[in-house]
Amino acid sequence: MRMLFNRLSAHVVGWLMCASAWAWAGSAHAQNVFVCEPEWGALVRIFWPQAKIFVATHSQQDPHHIEARPALIAQLRNVDLAVCNGAELEVGWLPMLQRRAANPKVQEGALGMFYAADHVKLLDAKPGLVTSPWAGDVHKGGNPHVHAHPQQIAVVARALSNRLQMLDPAQSVMVAKRQAEFELAWAARVEAWERRAATLRGREVVAQHSNLAYLWEWLGMKQVADLEPQPGMAPTPGHLHRLLEQLRSRRPFAVVVSSYQDPRAGRWLVNQLGSPLPLLVLPATVSDAHAPDALGLWMDGLIDALLSAERG
Repeated sequence: MRMLFNRLSAHVVGWLMCASAWAWAGSAHAQNVFVCEPEWGALVRIFWPQAKIFVATHSQQDPHHIEARPALIAQLRNVDLAVCNGAELEVGWLPMLQRRAANPKVQEGALGMFYAADHVKLLDAKPGLVTSPWAGDVHKGGNPHVHAHPQQIAVVARALSNRLQMLDPAQSVMVAKRQAEFELAWAARVEAWERRAATLRGREVVAQHSNLAYLWEWLGMKQVADLEPQPGMAPTPGHLHRLLEQLRSRRPFAVVVSSYQDPRAGRWLVNQLGSPLPLLVLPATVSDAHAPDALGLWMDGLIDALLSAERG
């Protein structure tokens, strides 16, 4: 019954996207959109299905560290809208792109510059923190990886829909309709995911970085240790040996790394702690921003992997 419900929900989202594409056929202007991360491209596609979307990163890249390539500058120069994560996630490369592209539509404060993290409450804020080049990927405003919490996705979707309606008043009615339909279907899927994953509540994990912190928070799980000695810095032998001693008496549910991270440190820790401790390599974002139901399929995959690990 649950599998049937999930399939029906996926079909609803897919139908919405197809219906949206048909409705767009009469529009005289197809927007160009630049997104910093694939998850936001998937969200834009739901509301502006015929937009031309340029995606700066993919699931095998760390979004903190991207080269400001000439191709990205050229893409940003010719768009109507840019959708990025914000909360300093892209601070190492997006400002350079904005300067070199010189597109007034996507400068700071412009209507065409949208930051997802501006619309949700961030975890682990560090007000007043003084950072340095040796501090790693530390974000004073809080953890920027908000897309791993499906309820946060719904909040961002509402804010993004409002922004799109302001940018394209001629399509505002259709965008509002798509957003209402998406929100209804998404809420049903979130409820189904929470029922499926109820047994994961209270489980403890070791992970590399905190890019899935919002997933743990939503599911009631807890990250008890980080493979990185400092955020964004590669695991070191000394740090891993200290973790090993710490975890001998507090065995985690799983060790988790993202698909763009080197799994060797996680594999070493799992081998040292012994079976049946699993090493999970989870995608940090959607695999294809242009695929129908990309966000829903990504979330399905995360929960399936965690439940498979629970079953041993």
